[in-house]
Amino acid sequence: MIFVRKRLLIWLIRAYIRRLWKRILIFFFIGIIIFFSILKIGKIFISRFPIGEKESIGIMGSYTMDNLPLIVLSDLSYGLTNISSNGIPIPGLASSWKIDNNEKNYTFFLKKNILFSDGQKLKSRLINYSFKDVDVQNPNDSTIVFKLKESYSPFLVTVSKPIFKNNFIGIGNYEIKNILLNGYFVESIIIASIKNNYKIKMYRFYPTEEALKLAFISGEVNKILGISNINYKNTSFNLYPNLNVEKKVDYKMLVTLFFNTKDSILSDPKIRNGLSYAIPKEFLDGERAYSPFPQSLWAFSFGNEKQIDIEHAKILINASSMGGMNKPSLVIKTLSKYKKSTDEIVKTWNKIGISTKIEIVDSVPSVFQIFIGDFIMPKDPDQYALWHTKQINNITNYDNPRIDKLLEDGRKITNQDERLKIYSDFQKYLLADPPAIFLYYPFVFDIKRK
Repeated sequence: MIFVRKRLLIWLIRAYIRRLWKRILIFFFIGIIIFFSILKIGKIFISRFPIGEKESIGIMGSYTMDNLPLIVLSDLSYGLTNISSNGIPIPGLASSWKIDNNEKNYTFFLKKNILFSDGQKLKSRLINYSFKDVDVQNPNDSTIVFKLKESYSPFLVTVSKPIFKNNFIGIGNYEIKNILLNGYFVESIIIASIKNNYKIKMYRFYPTEEALKLAFISGEVNKILGISNINYKNTSFNLYPNLNVEKKVDYKMLVTLFFNTKDSILSDPKIRNGLSYAIPKEFLDGERAYSPFPQSLWAFSFGNEKQIDIEHAKILINASSMGGMNKPSLVIKTLSKYKKSTDEIVKTWNKIGISTKIEIVDSVPSVFQIFIGDFIMPKDPDQYALWHTKQINNITNYDNPRIDKLLEDGRKITNQDERLKIYSDFQKYLLADPPAIFLYYPFVFDIKRK
């Protein structure tokens, strides 16, 4: 009986297929199309309305697609080199390199089996740094050669810049899922983990620190990075039990007092040195700096620090062109965020008989006696653009042939021991004839919800 029913069932199925096979085939292909369409729509839906493990991060600043912050770019890709915590280039996407032709040719050998986020293998011809005045050659898929017209030792740091193909297709742990623009400016960018597409980071950008804090309070983001203080209106983020507040030192930024070395008073090195010895030992807003380099940098040289010494400062001032005369008032122009630190300096200078007037400015002034602002620390010790006589960014109008020569040599020699000697001399002579006083690396705070 069971055998008869089984034969009947097989017969019915065959008859059904013979009669409706065209419909079955059509619906089969329709089902495949619907299946892959759902997958495609699902990916788009997830990218616009991410679910799963999501981190929303607020950052202050106005950015375009051409100048996204490094924290975002580092998630998306890597450079040929990486930079260690002490500023030394180490292998990145390149496993090794060699430098020849009087330190003008840089040959990089790529690591094997490196893939872009779209699955394409990394090949030398896909590396498109677009450097000016550099000839690029690709002897094979795993070798790229940069031929410079002049030797340039910071080049190994330059190629730490993350590598991308078109549309920001990188080689990092994340890939871009969605970007929201307001004109040319990026309002937000969503990235997802390559290994786990449900692990999402959303970066939002805000023009001011107040706007960034408000976004955190209102719940637009659950983490904010790099704020200068933890106060908001009449309260402090430290008072919220459900928040983690992390205090850090921003070694990428150096708050600095710049002298106009062509000023009729400040052109005298004795006066600038005297003022240098009358700088507070500590600042409430940051970690004290005594050099143009952070102590973690391989080129930093100990022994050049000027500690506060009021009596020595008085001796230098009295021995200067200001000695024996009624000392004129100096004018400090400062960014508003450094007003508190400027007040501390003014109090100390009063102790050596220097009266000072403070003016608040919102950018680097074209004309000044003294300006308190900041500059971004380069990853390499090369500071040619800041202090060389012929550079437009030399806002102090500094003119020191010895410093010029050291800066020129320091960017031509790749041997680290030789560069260390050059930059040791650079620090010694720069601090002996100071165009600026290096004040502190600012404290910054990262805040997130527990």
